[in-house]
Amino acid sequence: MVTARRVSLFQRDVAVSLSSAAIDILFEKASVLSEGQVESSGYFGSTMITFDCARASDLISDACNPATVKRVGDLLGADERVRHRARSLGSAEADRLAGTRLFRAHVDMRVRASGNHLHIDLDVEGKTR
Repeated sequence: MVTARRVSLFQRDVAVSLSSAAIDILFEKASVLSEGQVESSGYFGSTMITFDCARASDLISDACNPATVKRVGDLLGADERVRHRARSLGSAEADRLAGTRLFRAHVDMRVRASGNHLHIDLDVEGKTR
């Protein structure tokens, strides 16, 4: 074994995150399914955003296989840009279904991978005016 005589002053880390273009592509190719209803105590509903990676395969260079989808899913839930965009979409869907703009809306978000599909599940509760 050779002894090191000089060392670098810097430690290098490799970080992996979603690119802005990837987020745009995923949301452009997404399917959105929403349901909900207004009750006396407010609005209760859910929105599911589904990303079928095969639908975007002509735009991305990574393999659209379950391992890639799982890795992207792990990154989606931690990415503040994705969280903001998904919550905004869920709130807009809730407003549409409620027929009015909700106030004090709370959006709970979960991300899961299933084969070549990613799902963002949003539960939305809010007050109607």
